[in-house]
Amino acid sequence: MRIPRILIAAAASGGGKTTVATGLMAALRRAGHPVAPSKVGPDYIDPGYHSLAAGRPGRNLDSVMCGPDLMAPLLAHGFLAPATTAQTSAQTRASSSAVSGKAPGSAELAVVEGVMGLFDGRLGDGAGSSAEIARLTSTPVVLVVDASHASLTHAAVVAGLAGFDPRVRVAGVILNRVGSARHGAEIRRGVDRLGIPVLGEIPRDKDIFVPSRHLGLVPAAERDASAAQVGALARLIADHVDLDAVLAVARRAPDLAVRPWDPEAALRGSAAWGSLEEARRRGGVESPLIAIAGGRAFTFRYAETTELLEAAGCRVVEVDPLTDAALPEGIAGLYLGGGFPEMHADQLAANRSLHESIRSHVAAGMPVVAECAGLLMLCRTLDGHPMTGVLDLQAEMRPRLTMGYRDAVADSDTLLAGAGERVIGHEFHRTGVSAVDPTGDRESGPSTPAWSFAMPDGSTRLEGVSSDPAGIGRSTVHASYLHLHWAGQPACAARFAAEAWRCAGSAPSSPQPSAPQSSAPQSSAPQPSGIGETAPPRPADPRPSPAAEPEPRDRAVEPDLLHHGDRDVAAGLVDLAVNVRVDHTPRWLVTAITDTSSRWQTYPDAEPARLALAAHHRVDPAVVLPTSGGAEAFALVARALHPSRAVVVHPQFTEPEAALCAAGHRVDRVLLDPADQFRLHPEEIPGDADLVMVGNPTNPTGVLHPAEILDRLRAPGRVLVVDEAFMDATDGAQSLIGPRMDQLLVLRSLTKTFGLAGIRAGYVLGDPALVSRLAAQQPPWSVSTPAIAAMIACCSPAATAHRRDLVEALPAARQDLVARLRAQGLTVIDSESPFVLVDTSSVDPHRSIREELAARGLAVRRGETFPGLGPTWIRLAVRDPDIHARLADALADISAGRTSRPHPDHLDKEIR
Repeated sequence: MRIPRILIAAAASGGGKTTVATGLMAALRRAGHPVAPSKVGPDYIDPGYHSLAAGRPGRNLDSVMCGPDLMAPLLAHGFLAPATTAQTSAQTRASSSAVSGKAPGSAELAVVEGVMGLFDGRLGDGAGSSAEIARLTSTPVVLVVDASHASLTHAAVVAGLAGFDPRVRVAGVILNRVGSARHGAEIRRGVDRLGIPVLGEIPRDKDIFVPSRHLGLVPAAERDASAAQVGALARLIADHVDLDAVLAVARRAPDLAVRPWDPEAALRGSAAWGSLEEARRRGGVESPLIAIAGGRAFTFRYAETTELLEAAGCRVVEVDPLTDAALPEGIAGLYLGGGFPEMHADQLAANRSLHESIRSHVAAGMPVVAECAGLLMLCRTLDGHPMTGVLDLQAEMRPRLTMGYRDAVADSDTLLAGAGERVIGHEFHRTGVSAVDPTGDRESGPSTPAWSFAMPDGSTRLEGVSSDPAGIGRSTVHASYLHLHWAGQPACAARFAAEAWRCAGSAPSSPQPSAPQSSAPQSSAPQPSGIGETAPPRPADPRPSPAAEPEPRDRAVEPDLLHHGDRDVAAGLVDLAVNVRVDHTPRWLVTAITDTSSRWQTYPDAEPARLALAAHHRVDPAVVLPTSGGAEAFALVARALHPSRAVVVHPQFTEPEAALCAAGHRVDRVLLDPADQFRLHPEEIPGDADLVMVGNPTNPTGVLHPAEILDRLRAPGRVLVVDEAFMDATDGAQSLIGPRMDQLLVLRSLTKTFGLAGIRAGYVLGDPALVSRLAAQQPPWSVSTPAIAAMIACCSPAATAHRRDLVEALPAARQDLVARLRAQGLTVIDSESPFVLVDTSSVDPHRSIREELAARGLAVRRGETFPGLGPTWIRLAVRDPDIHARLADALADISAGRTSRPHPDHLDKEIR
């Protein structure tokens, strides 16, 4: 997907990131370049300035609260969202241009403002830093350098930041607070030596606008002044920053192989989807009305909150607790987000009619979610000022600031989470609450803590209130200081929306049923694309909606399609993650490769490799195309073919889908069922799919599909692509390579069997017409001379003997591993491959044990990056019995609850 983009960062806080980012957004917008703005981290205030500057919703990219895998999808979602609304539906995206990947009204570029210093994130692991977001989204960084107090030394600081992590690319520098032309020239002289362009020099000026951190907290007249200040800042940036150079940096950002985040898909993938669907079926009403608090006292909420509620079929309206006398008629839910109500306590206290409206609706069972400021609104008093009194609590200002990320668990069923479910949120407040005695004439209902926090010092803190004031037998009020980003916790939105549907359905004056007003599943039901998943709806789809859809699997975030097993390995860990089958490349193969060194100075010719591979497989050379590994083959397929409906069968290697997405194709997924041992049933493939991609044996399940099953996928007008990268681990009887290869492409790799990951040697066999189309997309000299030599050598008798030895040794080694795993009570999928897929939910049903295995010196392949799997799944390469025994001992330790000190070389601390 094409997203021109930059991330504005600095060496430290206070260097002018917000000033430059906000001004840059406004200046680019004025120059006719629509900007999609984002902020790294949980902060609500800077996105408010971004919205003023860009005219679009300011969004947040927080990898701690939402997970690393969701950063690129959220960035893409914000880029596609039209300026007139915070929501972009799946249908809008599906109708976007396959060439540009842009939806109508989408932005021209994305500008992301960083947080703190470039590499500063959560203490202990740096998670959530600007650098991490830049890395996860492949976004070039533009450094804002506070030129005060030094000159040439600033170039050294830039050099250090640019070289600290090679995965983070510093692509430009903007000098801020430059004292004079000579001052700027001296810094520029040093930065020029680094080969990093200086994009602008902003003069030192005490009148330069710096945000006051009170946007949305000031009277309306002062909001006009804020807009005027942003306009002045836009002119300043336009005068002193080369906007064309900034655009050039943004346009050089690499394409992203990413599926944009979709609120509908997120809800469908959540654990609470079934509950929401059931509530909608039984609701018997039009879309429930949910009020979200706004105005000057309640300014904190993420744009995705509204989008998820609308995707759940709800209508969302804003109410201002300072001015609105009552909740809207027909209200079925209330969301009270964050803000600074203590600054408006007098006005809030004076709005007695709204207090009574809230109390009466809560007493009747209306669900309420209250975050931070919302919690204060539900208290009896705030610094002595009367509030709604829904909760028997009093709130007051306190001297200490409470802030930080929190790992929270629901100890019992609540409005937002089931018992035992975990979330990650953020606290930021200077108030506290304490209990007061009930008055006797009103009860707030049975209550329990909303969350249990695992604190950094190892202690546990009970926080917030979950209550049932209406006495209906379940929690309808959830009040807490914890801010949640619902894009990372879509089940919270689904649960709240489900309760709103129930509330609306139970109202005496409920209107007659009507279709939901959003593009939620009921109103645009897509075709099922396999057990456990539903493809996004297609525009103007004439096919009938299915009578019933299978229950979706719990998949809260989009998998990282670019994640591979080598990223799960760190120095010093025993590698059970990577599927290369041999410890070292066979000596005879090394010799065959290095013997070509005298020809490395000439351009390669792949024709001898093509002839050798054709002879090896006993096919016509016209059906063979050597490639630079399997990854290039997938890219060639994506570029050469133009499917109207591409389907990828999952779980499997993610490169096929990533390549299709990068080429601008829409991809539907068919998810195979773990309860059925991930077997493929041809009837699950949509009849109109004209491109189907499947692995055999499948990575990561190890399942070998019978050739006759795959043959049933072949149909007129359909191209079938089968990835046989691991077929050499079998006797080859189920391969589709043969005399009939019309409308068929088979991809092979030499990496796994011969230890050639660094050489990049693969090939395609198939329909000559299709192979010719792939060859037309292949760059000249794509396959190197060493790779050509490797392909020829891998067709030799020595290679045949090598394959045979591995095939004969594999079953016993695999059975040794499987037996040890099953002895630990783990579920292992039957495999015909040199790896096995394991469900570890019997050890911990909520999270991956990958980190705990790494702490014991073992690297395993995570499962959650494969569509259709979750964090409790891991893939294990078959190794020798000693390693298998060590793994079994580690699993026994983890099951018994014993702890281990983190491995010193294990640096992967991603939060899941």
